[in-house]
Formats: sequence, structure tokens, C-alpha cells
Amino acid sequence: MAAPRCGTAATRARDLLDLPQPPVVLAYGIGVDSTAMLIELVARGETPDLVLTADTGSEKPATYAYLDIIRRWMEGHGIEFQICRYQPQRFKHWPPYATLIENVLTNATLPSISLGRHSCSLKWKIAPQDKFVTGWPPAIEAWNRGQKVVRLIGYDASPADTRRHAHALTIPSERFECRYPLREWGWTRDDCIARIEAEGLPVPPKSACFLCCGSKPEEIRDLPAWCLRIIVLVEARAAPRLRTVEGLWRSSTRNRPGRMTDFIRAERLLPDAEIDRIEADAPTSLRLFQEAAAEIPLPERPHLADWIERFQTQLETTPC
Repeated sequence: MAAPRCGTAATRARDLLDLPQPPVVLAYGIGVDSTAMLIELVARGETPDLVLTADTGSEKPATYAYLDIIRRWMEGHGIEFQICRYQPQRFKHWPPYATLIENVLTNATLPSISLGRHSCSLKWKIAPQDKFVTGWPPAIEAWNRGQKVVRLIGYDASPADTRRHAHALTIPSERFECRYPLREWGWTRDDCIARIEAEGLPVPPKSACFLCCGSKPEEIRDLPAWCLRIIVLVEARAAPRLRTVEGLWRSSTRNRPGRMTDFIRAERLLPDAEIDRIEADAPTSLRLFQEAAAEIPLPERPHLADWIERFQTQLETTPC
């Protein structure tokens, strides 16, 4: 008979204590909550091993400007920071594209959130971060040890984020253990703003694609002309295929129309003649560009960004 394995439980416990701590990744959305969370973690001596941002290529200009500010702050604190992006691979006969805006223009549709779904966030934000971490050596080493990577998410203690947190808890993961430090601390959005100001940093703007249906009217008013033109273009391009929604804002309310274009026109954020020109000419011009590109082998095929650049240049140099 084999001898009993004395002390097996203690040995296993000792082995676990000898394991390195799992790596910690902070999912950084360049917004108020994730910025405050990062600042406070560093102050507490709990600097994450990696800060990771997914760039849709379609964020508000003010968000990209803030990214430059916080990047310098992170460099000053020795924080590893990486930006990842979704990289489309299959273009079929379409011109290649690289951003969320270029994606919806290619498919003549709206971002999925305007259609009542959330796949744009999964595709352009969550999936690229997951893919990056999959190739990150500390994560690979942790998974080989049977550990999970700790992912820090900036949900605060407000009612809206409480609902998001409750939903997140229903999604199991074999590779990640999600933590919500702001909720652990009981911090609200006001607490987050105060913490950022106490650090001597400006408070970041709301982080979102400027096409997002969650944008408030005042946020659209603050956009530069080139962003407003893209909004008009996206709605004009998608219009023939829309059946259940009016536009990027989905449906009209007492405070705003369902189409952002109608708001831009009513507020005179762009000249009427320029809006008319975009709606009348740009969708056809884009379709013809796509058809011509389909005849060109993929390695030499022009990028959709080339057409968008010409679209903007023509409106700027030959105003209506």
C-alpha cells in the first residue's frame, strides 16, 4: 500500500504562495472614470503592469488631445502604455479601411449602437484589447501558470455604472479576473473629477466616438466642421437602407431630432448649401470610387481614407 501523502494541502498552499502575482492590465478609456482610477492606483502604490487603450480611429478630437496630456503623465510615472486597434483583414472588393467611420461608410450603414446593438464596442474596443493581451508575454506566462490576468475596469458607484457592473458580472471569463477599484472605493463621478483636479490635470472630455448616439446636442455643437461633415455623410450614405431608425440619434425626442444632420442644419453648424451638396453628391461619389477600386488588385487598391481626404479637401477649398 502506498504511503499517505502527508502535508499535501500545505504543500499546495506553499506552491501557490511561491507563484508570482498575476499581471494587472488597466483598460483605459481616456474618460473621467478610468483616468481617476489610474491616478489613484499610482498614488496608492498599485501601478498596473500595463495600461491599454483601444483606438477606434473615430474618437472626438478633444479625446485625442487629452490622450497627449495623459500620455506624458504616464511617461513621467514610468507606466507602460499601449494603444491597440482593430485591424480589418478581409476587404473583398472594397477599398481597404481602418476605422469605425470607414467601416460604416463601406457598408452604407450606421454604427451598431444606433441600430440598437452594441457590436461596435465589442469589435472596435474589447476585441482589440483581448487580442493584444493574448500576445503580451506576462499574460502568456500567467496563463501557463494557471493564473488569470487581472483586468481593471473604471465603473464608478453611480446608478448607471451599477447597472453596467451587474451585467458585466454575468459574463464569465477563463482568462481574466475583472476588478472595479472605483466601486471598491465607493467613488462617484464627482469623486473622480475631484481626484483628477487634485492631481493638477485637466478633466478629460466624455470619451466616445463622435458618431455615437449617446452624444448630447452640446457635444455636437462643439465638434469641428470636418467632424460635422462626416456625420452628414454617414447619415446620407446609410439613408436608403434605414427602416427602423431615422439616423444616428435613432428617433426624435422633444429635445433633438433623430438625425444629427437635421440638428446640424437647424443650428447652422454647417451652411445649408454644404449639407445639400454632401447629401446630393457624396454617396454617389463614394459608390463610384468603390466600383473603380474593385477593379484594382488589393495590393495597389486605394484606401477609403484617400477618398475621405479628397471629400474634405473639396469642401474646404471650394465652399458652397
